[in-house]
Amino acid sequence: MKKLAFLSASVVSALFASQAFALSDNTITFQGEVSSETCSVTVNGNTAKPLVLLPTVNASALAASGQSAGQTTFDIGVTGCTGNATAETTVSTVFAGNSVSTAGNLTNVAATDAATNVEIQILDTKGTVIDFNNGSFNGAGDLNLAAGVKAASATYTAQYFATGISTAGAVESTMQYAVSYN
Repeated sequence: MKKLAFLSASVVSALFASQAFALSDNTITFQGEVSSETCSVTVNGNTAKPLVLLPTVNASALAASGQSAGQTTFDIGVTGCTGNATAETTVSTVFAGNSVSTAGNLTNVAATDAATNVEIQILDTKGTVIDFNNGSFNGAGDLNLAAGVKAASATYTAQYFATGISTAGAVESTMQYAVSYN
Protein backbone atom coordinates (compact mmCIF):
# COMPACT_ATOMS: atom_id res chain seq x y z
CA MET A 1 0.00 0.00 0.00
CA LYS A 2 2.86 2.38 0.85
CA LYS A 3 4.43 1.67 -2.56
CA LEU A 4 1.15 2.50 -4.33
CA ALA A 5 0.76 5.75 -2.37
CA PHE A 6 4.37 6.71 -3.12
CA LEU A 7 3.90 5.87 -6.80
CA SER A 8 0.69 7.95 -6.94
CA ALA A 9 2.38 10.89 -5.22
CA SER A 10 5.30 10.63 -7.64
CA VAL A 11 3.01 10.67 -10.69
CA VAL A 12 1.06 13.67 -9.36
CA SER A 13 4.32 15.52 -8.61
CA ALA A 14 5.61 14.82 -12.10
CA LEU A 15 2.39 16.11 -13.66
CA PHE A 16 2.49 19.34 -11.66
CA ALA A 17 6.22 19.79 -12.36
CA SER A 18 5.71 19.34 -16.10
CA GLN A 19 3.00 22.03 -16.04
CA ALA A 20 5.36 24.40 -14.23
CA PHE A 21 8.05 23.82 -16.84
CA ALA A 22 5.58 24.32 -19.69
CA LEU A 23 4.69 27.78 -18.39
CA SER A 24 8.21 29.03 -17.67
CA ASP A 25 10.24 31.56 -19.67
CA ASN A 26 12.96 29.02 -20.41
CA THR A 27 10.81 26.97 -22.80
CA ILE A 28 12.05 26.34 -26.33
CA THR A 29 9.33 25.99 -28.95
CA PHE A 30 10.03 23.94 -32.05
CA GLN A 31 7.90 24.46 -35.13
CA GLY A 32 7.95 22.83 -38.50
CA GLU A 33 5.78 21.44 -41.22
CA VAL A 34 5.38 18.13 -42.98
CA SER A 35 4.18 18.64 -46.53
CA SER A 36 3.71 16.76 -49.75
CA GLU A 37 5.38 19.75 -51.48
CA THR A 38 9.04 20.65 -51.10
CA CYS A 39 11.24 23.10 -52.94
CA SER A 40 14.76 24.48 -52.74
CA VAL A 41 14.69 28.07 -51.47
CA THR A 42 17.09 30.81 -52.59
CA VAL A 43 17.62 34.48 -51.85
CA ASN A 44 19.09 36.24 -54.87
CA GLY A 45 20.18 32.81 -56.07
CA ASN A 46 22.00 31.90 -52.82
CA THR A 47 20.91 28.85 -50.85
CA ALA A 48 22.97 29.56 -47.72
CA LYS A 49 23.77 32.72 -45.75
CA PRO A 50 22.29 35.17 -48.26
CA LEU A 51 23.46 38.77 -48.14
CA VAL A 52 21.57 41.74 -49.54
CA LEU A 53 23.89 44.72 -50.05
CA LEU A 54 22.24 48.12 -49.84
CA PRO A 55 24.01 51.01 -51.56
CA THR A 56 26.04 53.55 -49.65
CA VAL A 57 23.89 56.66 -49.16
CA ASN A 58 24.76 60.08 -47.83
CA ALA A 59 23.55 60.81 -44.29
CA SER A 60 21.82 63.88 -45.71
CA ALA A 61 19.36 61.53 -47.47
CA LEU A 62 18.24 60.44 -44.00
CA ALA A 63 18.23 63.83 -42.31
CA ALA A 64 14.74 63.62 -40.82
CA SER A 65 12.58 60.98 -39.21
CA GLY A 66 10.51 59.07 -41.77
CA GLN A 67 12.88 59.53 -44.71
CA SER A 68 13.96 56.45 -46.63
CA ALA A 69 16.78 55.84 -49.07
CA GLY A 70 18.74 53.11 -50.81
CA GLN A 71 15.88 50.96 -52.03
CA THR A 72 17.28 47.57 -52.98
CA THR A 73 15.27 44.64 -54.30
CA PHE A 74 15.90 41.03 -53.41
CA ASP A 75 14.27 37.87 -54.73
CA ILE A 76 13.01 34.89 -52.77
CA GLY A 77 12.86 31.96 -55.17
CA VAL A 78 11.74 28.36 -55.06
CA THR A 79 13.01 25.74 -57.52
CA GLY A 80 12.80 22.01 -57.89
CA CYS A 81 9.26 21.95 -56.49
CA THR A 82 7.25 18.78 -56.93
CA GLY A 83 4.26 20.90 -57.97
CA ASN A 84 0.89 19.70 -59.12
CA ALA A 85 0.28 18.83 -62.76
CA THR A 86 -3.38 19.89 -62.75
CA ALA A 87 -3.84 22.54 -60.02
CA GLU A 88 -2.11 25.62 -58.64
CA THR A 89 0.09 25.14 -55.58
CA THR A 90 0.19 28.00 -53.06
CA VAL A 91 3.65 28.72 -51.68
CA SER A 92 4.13 31.67 -49.32
CA THR A 93 7.18 33.39 -47.86
CA VAL A 94 7.47 33.84 -44.12
CA PHE A 95 9.76 36.49 -42.59
CA ALA A 96 10.54 37.09 -38.91
CA GLY A 97 12.70 39.97 -37.70
CA ASN A 98 15.52 39.09 -35.32
CA SER A 99 15.73 42.53 -33.71
CA VAL A 100 12.65 44.68 -34.25
CA SER A 101 12.20 48.37 -33.40
CA THR A 102 9.09 49.94 -31.93
CA ALA A 103 8.31 51.15 -35.47
CA GLY A 104 8.27 47.51 -36.69
CA ASN A 105 11.47 47.78 -38.73
CA LEU A 106 14.72 45.82 -38.38
CA THR A 107 17.07 47.57 -35.97
CA ASN A 108 20.67 48.40 -36.76
CA VAL A 109 22.81 45.78 -35.00
CA ALA A 110 26.18 46.81 -36.51
CA ALA A 111 28.83 46.04 -33.89
CA THR A 112 31.34 48.78 -34.76
CA ASP A 113 30.99 52.32 -36.05
CA ALA A 114 27.21 51.97 -36.31
CA ALA A 115 25.11 54.68 -37.94
CA THR A 116 22.56 56.16 -35.54
CA ASN A 117 18.85 56.70 -36.11
CA VAL A 118 18.84 54.25 -39.04
CA GLU A 119 16.80 51.08 -39.39
CA ILE A 120 16.18 48.68 -42.26
CA GLN A 121 12.64 48.66 -43.57
CA ILE A 122 11.31 45.73 -45.62
CA LEU A 123 8.56 46.15 -48.22
CA ASP A 124 6.41 43.32 -49.53
CA THR A 125 5.84 42.44 -53.19
CA LYS A 126 3.27 45.23 -53.51
CA GLY A 127 5.58 47.88 -51.99
CA THR A 128 3.78 47.96 -48.62
CA VAL A 129 5.94 48.32 -45.50
CA ILE A 130 6.11 45.13 -43.42
CA ASP A 131 5.49 45.80 -39.72
CA PHE A 132 7.37 43.12 -37.77
CA ASN A 133 5.66 44.23 -34.55
CA ASN A 134 2.65 42.29 -35.84
CA GLY A 135 4.69 39.08 -35.52
CA SER A 136 6.08 37.23 -38.48
CA PHE A 137 5.09 38.26 -41.98
CA ASN A 138 3.33 35.75 -44.22
CA GLY A 139 3.31 36.70 -47.89
CA ALA A 140 0.27 34.52 -48.55
CA GLY A 141 0.48 33.14 -52.06
CA ASP A 142 3.33 35.33 -53.28
CA LEU A 143 5.09 32.29 -54.76
CA ASN A 144 2.14 30.50 -56.34
CA LEU A 145 3.05 27.69 -58.70
CA ALA A 146 0.72 27.37 -61.68
CA ALA A 147 -0.28 23.83 -62.66
CA GLY A 148 2.77 21.97 -63.93
CA VAL A 149 5.21 24.73 -62.89
CA LYS A 150 8.11 23.83 -60.58
CA ALA A 151 9.70 27.24 -59.85
CA ALA A 152 8.63 30.76 -58.84
CA SER A 153 10.08 33.93 -57.34
CA ALA A 154 8.86 36.99 -55.48
CA THR A 155 10.62 40.35 -55.29
CA TYR A 156 10.84 42.29 -52.01
CA THR A 157 12.56 45.57 -51.17
CA ALA A 158 14.89 46.63 -48.37
CA GLN A 159 15.64 50.29 -47.63
CA TYR A 160 17.23 52.50 -45.02
CA PHE A 161 14.71 54.27 -42.79
CA ALA A 162 15.51 57.30 -40.61
CA THR A 163 14.15 57.53 -37.08
CA GLY A 164 15.72 60.96 -36.59
CA ILE A 165 18.73 62.86 -37.88
CA SER A 166 20.97 60.02 -39.02
CA THR A 167 24.72 59.89 -38.57
CA ALA A 168 27.17 58.14 -40.85
CA GLY A 169 28.23 54.60 -40.03
CA ALA A 170 27.65 50.93 -40.65
CA VAL A 171 24.16 49.43 -40.91
CA GLU A 172 23.40 45.75 -40.43
CA SER A 173 20.14 43.93 -39.74
CA THR A 174 18.95 40.35 -39.96
CA MET A 175 15.72 38.43 -40.38
CA GLN A 176 14.76 34.79 -40.71
CA TYR A 177 13.00 33.48 -43.82
CA ALA A 178 11.14 30.33 -44.74
CA VAL A 179 8.47 29.18 -47.15
CA SER A 180 5.10 27.70 -46.31
CA TYR A 181 3.14 25.34 -48.54
CA ASN A 182 -0.66 25.56 -48.51
